[in-house]
Amino acid sequence: MSTGAMILAILPEIGLLVLAIIVLALDALLRKPKQTYLGWLTAGGLVLVGVLAAIFSRPGAEPQLIWGGMLRLDAAAFAFRLIFLAGAALTALFAADSPSLAKRGEFYALLLFSTLGMSLMAAAYDLMMIYLAIETTSIPLYVMAGFLREDQKSPEAGIKYLLFGAMTSAVMLFGFSLLYGFTGETRLDLLVSSAKSGELAFSNLPGVVVLLPVMLILVGLGFKISAVPFHFWAPDVYEGAPTPVAGFLSTASKAAGFAVLLRMLIVVFPDWTVLVAILASASMILGNLLALAQKNFKRLLAYSSIAQAGYMLIGLAAGNQFGASGVVYYLAAYLVTNLAAFGIASLVGKVTGSDEISSYAGLSRRSPGLALALLAALLSLGGVPPFAGFFGKLLVFGSAIKSGMLWLAILGILNSVVGLYYYLTVLKVVYLNRSESETKPLKLSPAWTTALLLTVVGVPVLGFLYSPWYGLAEGAARALWIY
Repeated sequence: MSTGAMILAILPEIGLLVLAIIVLALDALLRKPKQTYLGWLTAGGLVLVGVLAAIFSRPGAEPQLIWGGMLRLDAAAFAFRLIFLAGAALTALFAADSPSLAKRGEFYALLLFSTLGMSLMAAAYDLMMIYLAIETTSIPLYVMAGFLREDQKSPEAGIKYLLFGAMTSAVMLFGFSLLYGFTGETRLDLLVSSAKSGELAFSNLPGVVVLLPVMLILVGLGFKISAVPFHFWAPDVYEGAPTPVAGFLSTASKAAGFAVLLRMLIVVFPDWTVLVAILASASMILGNLLALAQKNFKRLLAYSSIAQAGYMLIGLAAGNQFGASGVVYYLAAYLVTNLAAFGIASLVGKVTGSDEISSYAGLSRRSPGLALALLAALLSLGGVPPFAGFFGKLLVFGSAIKSGMLWLAILGILNSVVGLYYYLTVLKVVYLNRSESETKPLKLSPAWTTALLLTVVGVPVLGFLYSPWYGLAEGAARALWIY
């Protein structure tokens, strides 16, 4: 591949880096209220990067290894890049409505740097590149989680996220070192070849020895997707972090973890799906049960996010292309759905000064459109047709049945019923409970309105216009099996 073609292959990453530099430069130059346009600039720049990536960096029919095999340009990397760019653009618009974030250029730069790391995670095909991409993603997120210095919960959230992240990252790196020690390779396809034919081939090693690096790597990636038992950070971090950041953590960051997890489990560890099924079961059960007792809406969404990770893990546990395509589609649906929920939480929290579920009383009378948007988001999370969340669950449950894991599909359905219960509990407060302030309308900024409109429209659109989105997810899944 020529140098020009290799540069075009990483055009999204170059675009994100240039955009971050522009935002920082304008932040230093603009000392007036014009700084409020930084959110619009960031979102618009991300859309432009996405368009350029679709034109110049779209993969061909066959995957290509670039930059010495460190990165792989294929349909899976392309699909995940689009998810990350969309999530970052929507987060930038939601942040533009936050008094603590809107005029802080460094916040948008951190958001862009983190998205750059996620984009590298999607294409990474080497253990060292995977680790570097994860750290590039995580370090800005640690800072963003603790960005509100005036709020005691925010620095606490940032420190907790940093400590848990550093610990799990070190454990994962040790797992990578064991793989390298067993095989002498770091590139995923060469690693697999060596593991099958070398003196230290996996087939020649005791099962417990092979299990060790699998478990160590799952610790690091399980932390990224907030799966049980690596979920402890999520409720406190989601509650303490700025609400737009919490939404970004629960969607784009989770998608980045799944991007790496898909490659590792399909390419390197295809025989360990039972372990993934156990993680899926634990995440669904614990996440839903703990969500039932929550009175804080952001903590409820945190435990809901843990349960949602469990549903997506079902598609991985299935170990087939149908399951992988279901995971990619589910992540796209979850992106718009959960960002809509966190966007509404951001506005209500700013107006009422509280994230408690009781603060949503009278919302249907105060802002019928906002209540309807929350209705669509929560019903989609609950898996109610015809919203996008329903089709996502249908795909992953169907993949489990197809692979002979009927028990896992049934467990997923039962947990979906439990999840629907606490979503409906929130909606009961929204539509049936009364509030003294319900006569005061909510003021919506243009940036926030645009972001919410895009997410809310996306919830039914991904459901009604199912075929094109599933076609993209299916192409991504198909590419994962070519190595």
